[in-house]
Amino acid sequence: MSMVFITRKERFNAAHRLFRPEYSDEQNLKVFGKCSNPNWHGHNYTLHVTVKGEISEKTGFVTNLKELSRIINEKVILPLDHRNINLEVAFMKGKLASTENLAISIWQELEGEISGLGATLYCIKVEETENNMAEYFGE
Repeated sequence: MSMVFITRKERFNAAHRLFRPEYSDEQNLKVFGKCSNPNWHGHNYTLHVTVKGEISEKTGFVTNLKELSRIINEKVILPLDHRNINLEVAFMKGKLASTENLAISIWQELEGEISGLGATLYCIKVEETENNMAEYFGE
């Protein structure tokens, strides 16, 4: 059998602030730029969840994309969409709300759930803007 990679794309909107509470506003501005705005800012994020596996002879699928979408929406999109990542998202509590940390945290939320679909989580890609994105491969 051949190993195939398949990606599901989902979207969410969320606010965040990049800052360290022990820094002054001036120091945060110097380190994080306008993303340290004390009044927050938001993004229209795009999430790519890539899984890998062998194609089932019965279905022709690596995994059921409808089920993959359901898991992503329950575990990630619902907690994140139209939320403040710093204040309202349990799986980001105590973490700097960077795109990199968001990608790692989303991986941690999904990894166990996806293994139940007969596929293996391969990559989480979070696009914060059209120019900025982070990819995490579970390493």
